[in-house]
Order: sequence, then structure tokens, then C-alpha cells
Amino acid sequence: MPEITSAPLSLLLTAVLAYGLGSVAFGLVITRLFGLGDLRQIGSGNIGATNVLRTGNKPAALLTLILDSGKGAIAVLLARWLVGEDAAQLAGLAAFLGHCFPVWLGFKGGKGVATFLGTMLALAWPVGLAACALWLLTALIGRISSLSALVASALAAPVAVGLGRGDMVALVLALAALVWYRHLPNIKRLLAGTEPRIGKKT
Repeated sequence: MPEITSAPLSLLLTAVLAYGLGSVAFGLVITRLFGLGDLRQIGSGNIGATNVLRTGNKPAALLTLILDSGKGAIAVLLARWLVGEDAAQLAGLAAFLGHCFPVWLGFKGGKGVATFLGTMLALAWPVGLAACALWLLTALIGRISSLSALVASALAAPVAVGLGRGDMVALVLALAALVWYRHLPNIKRLLAGTEPRIGKKT
């Protein structure tokens, strides 16, 4: 963890604003704008980019991926610029929680993978690039989005240590644990051999 140097009120305000940014459900917004219907009634019902891809609209899925990752990155970068490194890590956590548990949707949000990767890139770009590379490599080999997310999140903490960013390990572990928790149904399907592959509509 970084040294806590910022004022408590600044940290509280950072957390609230970052949560609000993270809770913007871009997947729902984009699918409606593209005339694709209610994303919660499509495929797995998840609001993330992988489920948007199941609509068959690749531009919409790509835009969702960029925006969902971007909200984590923007929260971190703004908090670092305006407050400090301790606020940056708190903002990353709050934005991630906002995406996974948005108050506007009854705390039923996405699984946080894109936001996790965006947060890692903003906190320490070498760690973020490594996590993205792990996701991409696993996806290319296995063609299963959830497996890619599990591998990338699980290995992000050792990567952070190896790259000299031990100060962010606690946060990475917390986010990884949440990624795995949000993927419990996927893990069961992976073990059963029934998890759908990337791009499959149903």
C-alpha cells in the first residue's frame, strides 16, 4: 500500500466521485444507442464488452471495452493529479466497485475485467501492459474470455512485485479477488466444459 498522506476528506471525495464514474454502465448505454436492445436481456445478461460482442456488433463491443477500461484509468489519473498516489489507488478500487456494484442497477453490474485492466494501465503501465498481454495470450490460445480474465488477474500481483511495484500489490490482490468472485458461475462452467467461447452469441 502507498503511504497515506492525503486529507481524509479528499480521499472520501475521491472515492465517491470515482465510484460514480465507475458505475456508468456504458454497455447498456451503447447497446441502446446502437439499437441493440436491453443488454441485460441478451446472452449472459452481463453489461460488459464480452456480452455486447454476443450481439454480433463488434464496433459496439469495442467501444464498450474502451469506455469501461477508460473509466478506471481516468479515475486513477485524475485522482493522482489532483490529490496524490494514495488517492489514485483508492480511486481505482472505487471505480472498480462502481462498475461491479452500481447503485443505479441494484448493485448488479459487470465483472470488472476491462475496468481492472484500465486501472492497472493507469497505476503502472508496465504492470497494465503485462496484464493485457496475459489476457490476450490466454484468449488467443483458449478463446474463452472468462479464462483470460482469471489468468490475467491472478498473475497481475506477481507481475507487480517483479516490476518493483510492491506498493500496489494489496490493491491488485483485492481487485483480483473480486474478479474471481464475479466469475464464480464462469468457473463452474469452465470446470464443466460448458463455458462459451469468445464471439458466441448464446
